Amino acid sequence: MLPNPASALEEQQQQLLALLNVSRPLASIWPPSGSSGPSGNPSELSPAAGGQEAGRGAGGGRDEAAGGSGSGPSASPAISPWDVALCVTGTAVACENALVLAVLLYAASLRAPVFLLIGSLALADLLAGLGLIVNFAVQYLLQPPSETASLSAAGLLLTAFSASLGSLLAITVDRYLSLYNALTYHSERTLGFTAALLALLWLLCLVVGLLPLLGWNCLREPATCSVLRPVTKDQAALLAVTFLLVFALMLQLYLQICKIVFRHAQQIAVQHQFIASAQATSTCKGLSTLSLILGTFALCWIPFAIYSLVADASYPAAYTYSLALPATCNSLINPIIYAFRNPDIQKSLWLACCGCVPSSFSRPRTSSDV
Repeated sequence: MLPNPASALEEQQQQLLALLNVSRPLASIWPPSGSSGPSGNPSELSPAAGGQEAGRGAGGGRDEAAGGSGSGPSASPAISPWDVALCVTGTAVACENALVLAVLLYAASLRAPVFLLIGSLALADLLAGLGLIVNFAVQYLLQPPSETASLSAAGLLLTAFSASLGSLLAITVDRYLSLYNALTYHSERTLGFTAALLALLWLLCLVVGLLPLLGWNCLREPATCSVLRPVTKDQAALLAVTFLLVFALMLQLYLQICKIVFRHAQQIAVQHQFIASAQATSTCKGLSTLSLILGTFALCWIPFAIYSLVADASYPAAYTYSLALPATCNSLINPIIYAFRNPDIQKSLWLACCGCVPSSFSRPRTSSDV
């Protein structure tokens, strides 16, 4: 009978080790003849090693371990300047909106429903800024990347920006109703009613943010990814259409506000016999305020919404970053438009910082202060 080649090879290995008097740790590294893969090739990966190799390929930023052993340290992914810009923007957004919330909590006089709406907007933008910071940390500081952490960061951003959009719509509706029903709206609108509506809004936005964690994501099917991974194309299209509908509703409401402001200015001019230039000045100021609100909102969000509606994950990432960055900057502009331009909040800021209030704040508010 012919000798078994595998047994002869094993005997030769044992004799060589005995002759060289090799230490036991080195002998344990030597692969035994029975440890080869199914094809008989000793270099074939085992299932565990194959899983590690697949994990390295899915991570997208980790290199092969030194020496091919698979046990070396993982290299961190290269940091994109776009992600750094988003993180810096998120930090500025969080700090600015934290200041607004601090002022609203500090001043006992700022307890009206309108300030509750402004506080909801500031809280949403604060969470959006924190979400950008968390997303950067999950992407570059958490190694190896965690699927749950990535989905949680995406859910935080979806919740925050949805709540920001909803708060903007609530502020628009509040301004319209306060002018349309000027005699009865302020007496009928209560703090509890406004708080209940905001709680319902935030609950709906929380459901939107939980969708990726509940399974509506593209991590298992990369072909279904939108320009914002792990959001699917269907989810991105739904969010973009919802945004465009909300913007159309806000545009219609602000057009109605313009008509009401113009009518009020005409009535005041007739009653007090103002000159035409004074009436024109008041009306133009109101129109400029509304143009600032709508123009800023449209320039920041509409390009990104339309791009999310027509593009997918195959488009260059630079396009997504260049449109997403202005959209996030809207949360940086919101406090300037809705909070810091408000005379009552300005008074509270002056009192908190300087302990005094300038005399310019003593003027009564007009119909142009919308």
